Amino acid sequence: MRNFLKFATTFALTAASPVVADGPQIGVVNFATCVTESKAGKKEQENMDAMRKQMASLIESTEKELKEIAAKFEDTDYLDSLSPKGEEDLKIKFQALQEDLNRYQNQFYQTLNHANYLMVQKMGAHVAKAAEKIAAEKQLDYVMNKEACFYIRSDFDVTSLVISEMDQSFDLDLRAKKVVDNAEEATSQPETQQAG
Repeated sequence: MRNFLKFATTFALTAASPVVADGPQIGVVNFATCVTESKAGKKEQENMDAMRKQMASLIESTEKELKEIAAKFEDTDYLDSLSPKGEEDLKIKFQALQEDLNRYQNQFYQTLNHANYLMVQKMGAHVAKAAEKIAAEKQLDYVMNKEACFYIRSDFDVTSLVISEMDQSFDLDLRAKKVVDNAEEATSQPETQQAG
């Protein structure tokens, strides 16, 4: 009986080891780190910040104008100096500015959400392309997003390699003038919507 147990244990250990050795080769990449640390990700973040600042500037100027008109309504001497038509015009202007402000704020959040969605898609494509190249070089069967794993061994992490590959591609695209400054395109969008 003892020989049988010894044989069964030896057989199980030797039979299991090729399965482990022949198992899929896995790599993981931290998507968030790729966005924050890669040249492409930093460029996308710059574009988002430029758009955010331009849209916030539009909202701030409208708020400032609203406060100025509200102060006029509190100034009884100023109101007494206005004709009934002038006071009515001031009320209409105040209401129009409030509506504009609400519209700008809605557009601001919609545009930011849409731009963020597009940025995530674009960065996902960059990460996927770089991960595919790294997988071929390292003979990995697949590369997973680290966020999908509860635990992963640190030696499976290929994030730095993927970022390096993304940076090389970014530099090539920059030299070939394929990198577009989306900040100009994004910041012109609220003005287009404003006119419409």
